[in-house]
Amino acid sequence: MFSTALRGLAAALGLAAAACLVGPAAAQEGAACPPAAQPPSAAQQQAAERQARDRGFLWRIEQGGRTSWLYGTIHVARYEWTVPGPQLAAVLRQARVLALEIDLGDPQALADALLASPALAGGGTLPPAMRERLARRLAAECLPPALADLLPPTLQAATLGALAGRREGLDPAWAIDMALSTRAHAARKRVVALESLADQLAALQGSDSTESLRFVERTLDDLDSGRALPQVRRIAEVWARGDHGELDRWPDWCDCLDSPADRALMHRLLDERNGAMAERIDALHREGGAVLAAVGALHMTGPQGLPALLAARGYRVERVPFAR
Repeated sequence: MFSTALRGLAAALGLAAAACLVGPAAAQEGAACPPAAQPPSAAQQQAAERQARDRGFLWRIEQGGRTSWLYGTIHVARYEWTVPGPQLAAVLRQARVLALEIDLGDPQALADALLASPALAGGGTLPPAMRERLARRLAAECLPPALADLLPPTLQAATLGALAGRREGLDPAWAIDMALSTRAHAARKRVVALESLADQLAALQGSDSTESLRFVERTLDDLDSGRALPQVRRIAEVWARGDHGELDRWPDWCDCLDSPADRALMHRLLDERNGAMAERIDALHREGGAVLAAVGALHMTGPQGLPALLAARGYRVERVPFAR
């Protein structure tokens, strides 16, 4: 199965565009529909702040007498996870810059950029049977049929994949990246993107229609077979525990490296993006002041992960354990 952590960001992009283009009724009413994420009440906000604890994965990086941080996030989460715990909150206060894969803090701007992206024209034409499968999944998730016309098939599939956990409260509406962006903007911090939206979409869709078709087919297979939900649940639990051991072992349990095509896809979605992100983080750090670079947790793993790449650039890199 393709990692939900990778599909989640694309899902957030797709939902941002859908919300802006088809209105707020993206989730229809009905007994079988998953609950739509609702703004938290004042009581819920207060409870989340009181009970906040640190989750996810944090690294301290040092070079040139200055300290910055890497933070491994998750793109589908529970509302209570969006409130930083004491250690992460302190890091966010100290940071001069928050660096994200892309800035999810402005859904309208994201939707505008998404629709203007030339990558949208590269989705290809699906076979009728696969188009019908996508339409059935959109209906099952109570999403508007208009998404089939607004978004390319890969982005439709990515959106559906990340929504697999909504019935258990794991929702891209509570993406940790988005929560950090909101807090940073409110504190008038500088928020920068490590990638462009076009880069994100190009990585998702691949270089030709065959790669796009395979992504859509495998995602639908995971959803239709029921494999998607346990994987969403597992990556969420690993992140919530801050379990570095399980994170490092993700190739053993992701079911996403079974064939040469699968391995090529994961290489494209992770390793090929990490080099450019590491270069951008390095440049931001050299500008002076502290940087908090918060990206999907799988970008932190292996010899081509961000901690390893920055260590190769001469940084002192160390994990920061969260108090329990």
